[in-house]
Amino acid sequence: MADEFKQSEVTPELVLSHGLNDEEYARIRQILGREPNFTELGIYSVMWSEHCSYKNSIALLKTLPREGDNLLAKAGEENAGAVDIGDGLAVVFKIESHNHPSAIEPYQGAATGVGGILRDIFTMGARPIASLNSLRFGSPENPRVRYLVDGVVRGIGDYGNSFGVPTVAGEVFFDEAYTGNPLVNAMAVGLVKTDGLVSAVAKGEGNPLMIVGSKTGRDGIHGATFASEELSAASEAKRPSVQIGDPFTEKLLLEATLEIIEKGLIVGIQDMGAAGITCSSSEMSAKGKSGVELHLDKVPVRENGMTPYEILLSESQERMLVCVKKGKENAVREVFDKWGLDSTIIGHVTADGLMTCKLNGQIVSQVPSETLVLGGGAPVYHRETKKPQYIDELAKINLNDYPLDKNWNEVLFTLIGSPNLCHKGWVFEQYDSMVRTNTAVGPGSDAAVLRIRKTDKALAMVTDCNGRHCYLNPRVGAMNAVAEAARNIVCSGGQPLAITNCLNFGNPYKPEIYYGFAEAVAGMGEACRILGTPVTGGNVSFYNEDPKRAVFPTPTIGMVGLVESTRHITTQWFKDEGDVIFLLGENREELGASEYLQIIFHQLKGAPPAADLKFEKKLQDALLETIRKGIIKSAHDISDGGLAIALAECCISNNDNQIGATLKLDDKIRTDCLLFGEAPSRIIITCSPEFSDDIENYFNKNRLPIAKIGEVGGIRLKINDYLDAPLEKLSDTYYNSMNRFMERIEK
Repeated sequence: MADEFKQSEVTPELVLSHGLNDEEYARIRQILGREPNFTELGIYSVMWSEHCSYKNSIALLKTLPREGDNLLAKAGEENAGAVDIGDGLAVVFKIESHNHPSAIEPYQGAATGVGGILRDIFTMGARPIASLNSLRFGSPENPRVRYLVDGVVRGIGDYGNSFGVPTVAGEVFFDEAYTGNPLVNAMAVGLVKTDGLVSAVAKGEGNPLMIVGSKTGRDGIHGATFASEELSAASEAKRPSVQIGDPFTEKLLLEATLEIIEKGLIVGIQDMGAAGITCSSSEMSAKGKSGVELHLDKVPVRENGMTPYEILLSESQERMLVCVKKGKENAVREVFDKWGLDSTIIGHVTADGLMTCKLNGQIVSQVPSETLVLGGGAPVYHRETKKPQYIDELAKINLNDYPLDKNWNEVLFTLIGSPNLCHKGWVFEQYDSMVRTNTAVGPGSDAAVLRIRKTDKALAMVTDCNGRHCYLNPRVGAMNAVAEAARNIVCSGGQPLAITNCLNFGNPYKPEIYYGFAEAVAGMGEACRILGTPVTGGNVSFYNEDPKRAVFPTPTIGMVGLVESTRHITTQWFKDEGDVIFLLGENREELGASEYLQIIFHQLKGAPPAADLKFEKKLQDALLETIRKGIIKSAHDISDGGLAIALAECCISNNDNQIGATLKLDDKIRTDCLLFGEAPSRIIITCSPEFSDDIENYFNKNRLPIAKIGEVGGIRLKINDYLDAPLEKLSDTYYNSMNRFMERIEK
């Protein structure tokens, strides 16, 4: 064995700097029957990091509903979830975080987040058809926040636009809680033939292993470990942990990968994301109940003198590990040569269960693959929980503390021009949402909708979460996030299929933080069971804290739904003069956790309104049935900002055909609650007068609350004698506020 293997000295300081505790290091020594060397310490460090092993979350994640009639890949089984949508096709989708890299280097952090999630899709044999994102920042009044927003948005746009996938939906939320630690969650969706799915597995003794795509450099080393610790003043020094992306190379890699899959040349393939070669080789071999032997001197490198440690832990982008069918090596090489990419045999599959790494013929590390991976020998912890005291304190609210002598027009304009409620065109207009020409509904409605070529079907997709709700009550907040995502899918004409999630929380070793995580997982699971949307997988991102605070608990939900016919595609904006406006669901006298309290009174308090999930399911099913009858012209979910904001959006969100409305609301509740309360399970729909009675009778027959509240028409939004707002001013405030925030970016 090489001198390094025999003689490397591992000190307690070195163990600590690698993010391992004494118990974990003792376990490593027990597994190996000896002291690990420096390279092996690095291997265990990245694989047992929270980012790769989910050691503090997997026990709870296993309680989520992970089975469904149409699921082709259960949560955690593959790089992404896969759901059968008929016609011999499956939709493949997943969401992941790139929070820490984006906080340090926003452009590359966000760009490589997009690149990584796209690779998770096409390594399963699916062609990416859409990209989505969910972004959280501090106040745009803060110059550094504006710098982060600018870099993140450009990174997402440049990578997606250059790669050639439309960025079609997402959300942007601002709050002081995200000031030092923004959240950048990237989601991708792809399509594949159901018989064309490929697994991330290495098996078959003697089958060669090839590294394909870009060369390996020193960028991104210990990126997985970096993502598993809190941000601090020293984080800036870890810029080398942020990878550098190349979307043009990734586009070539996509085409080459899909070609070798289609030609049946491979056993399995996996993206080299977090932990690079180490992760892909150990996970693929453990899944195949095999071993691997890697020859690190064969790995194509960008820099001279790279050590085994650096080669194994590098997170250089646009690379894959491929388990090739023996005898098909030349055919694989020919494909990658055609696309101008490296393809090099660096090892082979063994039967001994070991991940053996050699340099110039000598062993430099040797560890059992199974001991490294999630579901194998990686640690599993059950952390302590403690309900934060603030939850009960902030839940208390007395509505009499909020005067009603308001100019409601002024309140409406203030809210619709606020950072969270204004139009986000400044963001998504930097993205190409129409490339590949399948986009039926892009950014700006309840969900994005993409046509599926050679069928009459379409896919609806969305990301959703209200971190403020989750902070005030993590269980209710997570339930509401799932319910709202499903509501948005249904309002767009789709049947919700399944979810992926990106769970963004602070330090799991803090009992109050872990309480929020445990409660959010429980709430998410309850909602998914009732709404029939199993969890296909996702990502956990802990340690989202800066020296001052943790982020709000933010369990971002990515959901995909099936639109059975393109005739059912529905948008949120009003269509024609004279159309009848209905409200589905009931207004409630509550203001808790609302944008109204936050913006007008600068208060974060009150219990978030809880969805009745069984009622929610019944309401959504009834609405979808009505949409499929072809008698609904528009549908819009009421959420952030309440009823008045939703109605304003219905009037102005189609910039090509803005149209007003006159409404008469008979609810005997406080005006502020009526206009700006955020009670869930409410939807605004419109229809032609000829179908008005049919719709009303249908919902009454199903014992679902429905109220005829007004008529479409004119150039103003009028609600009782409370509001009378000209659309021209509403539109200017709504569409231009984000531009005004961002015009102050320091050059």
